[in-house]
Order: sequence, then C-alpha cells, then structure tokens
Amino acid sequence: MTDRLKLSFGPFTAPAKGILVVFCDDGLKFGGATAKTLGSAAGLVVRAAKAEHFTGKNGTSLELIMPEGLKAGRLAVIGVGKVADLKSKDFLKLGGIAMGKLSASATDGAVFAELPGGAMKAEQAADLAQGVRLRAYKFDRYKTKHKDDEKPPASRNVTIAVGDVAAVRKAFASRDVIADGVVIARDLVNEPANVLYPEEFARRTLALKKVGVAVEVLDVKAMTKLGMGALLGVGQGSARDSRVVVMRWDGGKKGEAPLAFIGKGVCFDTGGISIKPAASMEDMKGDMAGAACVVGLMHALAARKAKVNAVGLIGLVENMPGGNAQRPGDIVKSMSGQTIEIINTDAEGRLVLADVLWYAAKRFKPKFMVDLATLTGAIIVALGQEYAGMFSNDNELSHRLHQVGEATGELVWRMPLNPVYDKMLDSKFADMKHTGGTRWGGAITAAQFIQRFVADKTPWVHLDIAGTAFDSRQTDINKSWGSGWGVRLLDKLVADYYEK
Repeated sequence: MTDRLKLSFGPFTAPAKGILVVFCDDGLKFGGATAKTLGSAAGLVVRAAKAEHFTGKNGTSLELIMPEGLKAGRLAVIGVGKVADLKSKDFLKLGGIAMGKLSASATDGAVFAELPGGAMKAEQAADLAQGVRLRAYKFDRYKTKHKDDEKPPASRNVTIAVGDVAAVRKAFASRDVIADGVVIARDLVNEPANVLYPEEFARRTLALKKVGVAVEVLDVKAMTKLGMGALLGVGQGSARDSRVVVMRWDGGKKGEAPLAFIGKGVCFDTGGISIKPAASMEDMKGDMAGAACVVGLMHALAARKAKVNAVGLIGLVENMPGGNAQRPGDIVKSMSGQTIEIINTDAEGRLVLADVLWYAAKRFKPKFMVDLATLTGAIIVALGQEYAGMFSNDNELSHRLHQVGEATGELVWRMPLNPVYDKMLDSKFADMKHTGGTRWGGAITAAQFIQRFVADKTPWVHLDIAGTAFDSRQTDINKSWGSGWGVRLLDKLVADYYEK
C-alpha cells in the first residue's frame, strides 16, 4: 500500500497549513515563484543556513518551524547543488527527500517544483513526483496497533506546484503506472509466505488482465507433461503445489518476436534437506523477488501501453524439507533433456530457472531473455548491496542494461562467464551437477549452469539480485524491506531501446 497518499498538481501557492518544501542551489538561490512565496521568510533561511552550515549541496536540507511570514507550519529547504549537473535520477531522489520531510503525523504539504532558473521542465517535475510516490510507500497492512508517534494519518495530501500543470500531468502518467509496478513488486516481496504461496501468487497475477495482459497458469500436471523435472523437483517436498505463470503483453507489431523476462519465484526457501541455519531464515519469504519484479514490469508495460511485445514467465515453488523432498545425490531430468545431479538442495533457484528459461526460448523464440533471481550470497560478497550482478552472452544487451542502470540508479555490474568454470560442474553420474562444490566463484558457477539452458543461442542476461531485492540498502526513494528493484530498470530498457 502507498501510505494513503493523495498526490496532485497545481500552481505555485503556499499551503495554508502543513509543510512547504522548496529547492535552492549551492548559492542559496531560489526560483522566482519560490522567492515571492517566501517573502520575508527568505531572510530567515539565509540566517538559519549560516547557523546550520547549510550550503545547498545536493541532497542536504534545512528545516524551519513556524517560519515568520508563512502560513505553513514548517518550511523545508532542500539543496540541489549545481542545477546544470542534475539528471533524471536526481529529480527522483529529490522527490523522495521531499516526501521524507512530511512527518508521520502531517497530512498536508506542497512541494515547489522550481529551480533558480524557473519552474522545472515537465519531465523533471514528473520524475520528482514519482520520487514522492515511491518514498511514500509503506507495507503495514498487518499492523493492528501503532505507537502514538507512528500512527499514520488517514490520508496525506501532497501538491506538486508546477509551471504547466497539463504538461506535467501528461509526463507523469507513464511514471505513475511504473510506480504502480514497483509497488506491486514491493507488496509481493513483503507478503509473508503463509499468505503468498505458489498458488496464491499465481492467482494474484490474474489481476494483470485488467490492464490487458493475457495470463496463463501451468499446474503440476501441465509441467509434468512438459518434462519440467528440474523445477518440479524443487517443490516436491512442499504441501503447496508449484506453478508456472506466463504473462503476455502484445503492444507491438503482430507476429514480432517478444522480449522475454523470467523470474525466480521461490515463495519460501528453507534450503530443503540441505536446510539453512535458523538465523535470518525469515528473510527467505523474499526469495521470489525476481518473480515479483517480472509481475510489476508486466503491469507497467501494459498500463502505459508500451509499443512492444513482451512475455513474462515466473516459476513459483516452495522449497521445503518434507518427506517427499529431493535429496543431495538425486538425479533429475530437465525439460531440455539434460540430467542434473543434485548436490545441495539449497541451490534450488537455478533449477527453477533452468526449465523456465528453456520453455521461454523454445515456445516464444524471443529477441532476448533477461532473468532475475535472488540467487547467491556470493554476489553480495562480491558487490555488496549497491549493484546487481550481471552475466550475459551478449555484449550489446549487457551494455544497454548498464546504460539504463546508470540512468535509473538501479545499478548492474557485469561479471565473467568463461568455459573454464564449466569443469566445476562436471558430474560422475549425470550430464552435470548443479553447483561447483566450492565457495569460490559461486555466483559465476551458478550463471554457468543457467547458461546451459539458454536454448537456440538466444541473447540472454542473468541478473543476480540477492543484494538489491530485499533487506537491501535504504535509499531516498525506498524505505521498504522489499525494494521492487528491477521494474524501473527493465521498463527503461524497453522504452529506450525496443519501442523506438
């Protein structure tokens, strides 16, 4: 849920109550409408800035309580640094900072989308508004009691003051539905596993039909017929049946090959027979964040009527140590016909992806495939929580993802793939084993394994999002445990390179 935010656009008018948020540069200069609205309060800002050593550096802020000459109860001044250096992601961040200035109990506020040179351009103001939306998100649907100082208001009314209301509304329309996609992904990741198990996850994807996405759900019988032994092996120890969901958006030319997005959806991961330690196992409700991203992305593409054909596939399983669970040493046959020796049942995500990737490539003959998975702790050791690990067989696709990562702030870093690692997957009993059997290069050997199921030389990227998808670094636009990472990244990939 989005913290009951009511977001609107209007002219440059100070609110009669609540908080007023304005922007200044690193010379403490304001835009004309802002300076006129502040009036004598502008002098208070200068004096307070000197006392607080506030210089207008990008991302810093200064707050004044009950500023003389303003009806608003509080004034927040946010620095933008040098205006010429600002990029799209900076306006997104500034919107998040502005929303953060609205206290837990405040219900009204206005944000002046103006820089020293004048009103922000429509695209800039729309980015700012999207940042406000994303920062406003909270997942508190299961809280029945709140501390007095944490009780959320029934609604929050935030007005973005802009120069051209109609133009900003038009620019914000697509950003609004992209934010909806992020919220959908966050909601899914934040849900507990007793609520969001494979069948329920699949049921929730049916809501995409409202925006024009065709949804098809494959049950165990259908997957068995297709020969998805790798995926089914993961879920066989659970009382909850596994599912695969296929989502299609046909917004491009009829018959044109689609773009394919594949998500790992392990709704809870105990590790199976190779059970995890108890510490932090509760976090494994988020092991379906790749699938959540794909659902949010498909919503965003359809809701903004993207001029592209796209297909999203998610493998939904629960990895439990039941009496029927697969064991280390078992051998399963994947949909590709390749046999796999199970070494560690906690390396389950790559088995899910193996069958879904093969199915996606064979059925849809896509232009490319991008898979997302909270796959390995090794990628967090390598990259921390700032970057997702990117593995690819295609230089152009990986370069494009790097570019949109820099633009959106959802960063990716390319990691190596090399046949030398394949020797680590050799098995004495099957075509391969599914782990390298060592701590070294764990994220790489996982990607090498997955690559074996990329059929027909399809351009492919694997994104290991274990460090970015949940319990990740808090940012100015995300204070949620589940980040919704990847929705904005992949939407921009589509918009910048495949719709034009």
